[in-house]
Amino acid sequence: MFAALPYPQLAACRRLFLRNYEVRINIGVHEFEKRGEQRVVINVELFVPLALSTPVEDQLSEVVDYDFMRSTIARRVAQGHIHLQETLCDDLVKTMLAHPQVRAARVSTEKPDVYPDCDGVGVEVFRLKED
Repeated sequence: MFAALPYPQLAACRRLFLRNYEVRINIGVHEFEKRGEQRVVINVELFVPLALSTPVEDQLSEVVDYDFMRSTIARRVAQGHIHLQETLCDDLVKTMLAHPQVRAARVSTEKPDVYPDCDGVGVEVFRLKED
């Protein structure tokens, strides 16, 4: 879990998350990786100010919809082959931060099938929106 303590701007935020979202995508720099899809696990955390995400009427339009995270990932994956997990993370976090209600975002990607002697290899990026 992410600790917001080093970031006072996040103290009054709600944390939304998409956990262990598994997709099959074309990713990698090696020739064998370019010939097929790989399993990638994606995690997203969005930090949204409580003032912008506290429902008064219990309506979806009052909050950031979880579908935003999934559809953002689907759109990026649909664009075609990605060489690096760093590129995928950077692209996703940039789009997540473009949402007007999102103050900060964390995105991680993990390839669980690369090495037989570990659970996975991956990348994580955290960005705070500039005020």
